[in-house]
Amino acid sequence: MDVLWAVAILAILFYLCRLLMLLIPPVVPEIVVDTSDVMLGKGGDDDSYIYVARRRSGDEDTVHCYDPATMKYLGQLPALNFDEVSDHVARAREAQKKWARSSFEKRRQLLRILLKYTIDHQELICEVSARDSGKTLVDAALGEILTTCEKITWLVGQGEQWLQPEYRLVKLFISAGRMMLHKTARVEYSPIGVIGAIVPWNYPFHNILNPMVSAVFAGNAIVIKVSEHASWSAFFYSRIIKAALRAAGAPADLVHVITGYGETGKALVSLVDKLIFVGSTAVGKMVMEQAAKTLTPVVLELGGKDPFIVCEDADVAQIAARAALQSSGQNCAGAERFYIHAQIYQQFVDEVVRIVRTVRMGPPLEGLFDMGAVCIQEHTDRLQALVNDAVTKGAEIAVRGDLVLPDFGNSVVGQFYPPTVLLNVNHSMRLMQEEIFGPIIPIMKFHSDDEAITLANDSNFGLGCSVFSANKERAVAIASKIYCGMAAINDFAVTYMCQSLPFGGVKNSGFGKFAGVEGLRGCCLVKSIAEDRFSFFKTYPVAENAFQFEEALVRMFYGLTVVEKFQGLVNLVKIFTEQKDVKKTL
Repeated sequence: MDVLWAVAILAILFYLCRLLMLLIPPVVPEIVVDTSDVMLGKGGDDDSYIYVARRRSGDEDTVHCYDPATMKYLGQLPALNFDEVSDHVARAREAQKKWARSSFEKRRQLLRILLKYTIDHQELICEVSARDSGKTLVDAALGEILTTCEKITWLVGQGEQWLQPEYRLVKLFISAGRMMLHKTARVEYSPIGVIGAIVPWNYPFHNILNPMVSAVFAGNAIVIKVSEHASWSAFFYSRIIKAALRAAGAPADLVHVITGYGETGKALVSLVDKLIFVGSTAVGKMVMEQAAKTLTPVVLELGGKDPFIVCEDADVAQIAARAALQSSGQNCAGAERFYIHAQIYQQFVDEVVRIVRTVRMGPPLEGLFDMGAVCIQEHTDRLQALVNDAVTKGAEIAVRGDLVLPDFGNSVVGQFYPPTVLLNVNHSMRLMQEEIFGPIIPIMKFHSDDEAITLANDSNFGLGCSVFSANKERAVAIASKIYCGMAAINDFAVTYMCQSLPFGGVKNSGFGKFAGVEGLRGCCLVKSIAEDRFSFFKTYPVAENAFQFEEALVRMFYGLTVVEKFQGLVNLVKIFTEQKDVKKTL
């Protein structure tokens, strides 16, 4: 009894010490990053509002950058060619050889430095992101800051445990299977080498940090090609990363952020050890075609057309507000098909229409707005084409938000699309089949759960879904029958905030996962290892009766009945007995 008390006291003291250690904050150095060229009011050399194409004839080696809300010129960056991309990858490869030997504590310190800077400079990061992608500050805070902080915090706290060798447990034995009891079996996770990432424009800060922190924590180097539509902010964000690398004592060439057009991305695909692509389905297919030439493994996170299903027992007012506000954020694919139960259909429509009429639009940094500008200039024309197609086929525009903007001068070229709610839509319309990526809310009604499931699955996309019902079991049952990669029950897109969960879709939404345990391990060479537990066992016996021996083993280990297993054991005994008799005769 005294021994048990001693063990209990030692256990309590051990956990108290661990708790006290958690209360002692780690020493994280601050980094200083030059912000002179990204502070509000300081753009590039040309301070005009005149739009110049990002890629002009005779100037293909330059990416021109603009504020989407005002078309103010922000500056220019180089569009790298194959040789230049190759140089970046080669330098990253040399740096990775050193980093692969680094400790997890050193990797955690690098991530803590990035986390500290992000927390201390939230407003600056959001302003830079808003100026480059047209989003509002609130949208930036949610999509850039919260998700990045959660990702880093999860990796710092739990990343190491998921990269440790994992021994496979088979019932009471650690083994590779019934016939391999004399072996131990484990999986080891080691760095791949150089990971490439091609990321979109919608969340410029998070889209860089997201693949980067997982890659380097797993011991890799990474080269990230950013969108030509959000290159200006990337130049600043890369300075943050470089400063963090110096402060952590990591190789300077471990992370590279490069700019350019399709040719730059094409070069990157052919040079890295694995590629993560986030973007449209059309470009994803081109990436996959290029990767096939070098058998480069790829993760494709492509378009989304998530169904948003609301049952008749849900809280209509609350859900309508969420639907209207999240859909006005043009930077996120998110929910693009709204299926509402017939009993609450009109109530839901009325509430969404009321909220959309209150949405304010304009340059995020000019004041408080619910919705910013469309980042890609030509996209507003595409959005209008989708609406026109739907109206031609019988859809009704329930409301179209007022496009009231501040006066920026006669030369401003604004790109704003008013939030639009469409009724009487059906699946023959393009906006119910193609990715919208804009502030358009098409609403259909359904009469039964089975009908909602059928409508939700009638799509070439399969990224995520949201299901709302006061009966949680009912919502889960509906979501479980929707063919997609992620599901949110009584909420929207929260799976992305759970950074222990993998992120990715099916069908035209791509394949493979990033984020979570699966995404972290996806940055690794996954190696299976089997080794002897007992040296005196032979896996492959060589003798005249070897076949009979194997046959008896299979019957004993894998027979479906006790009788069959016993017969295998009897046959083994006979084989050993016969061998002894032969030896005695000799």
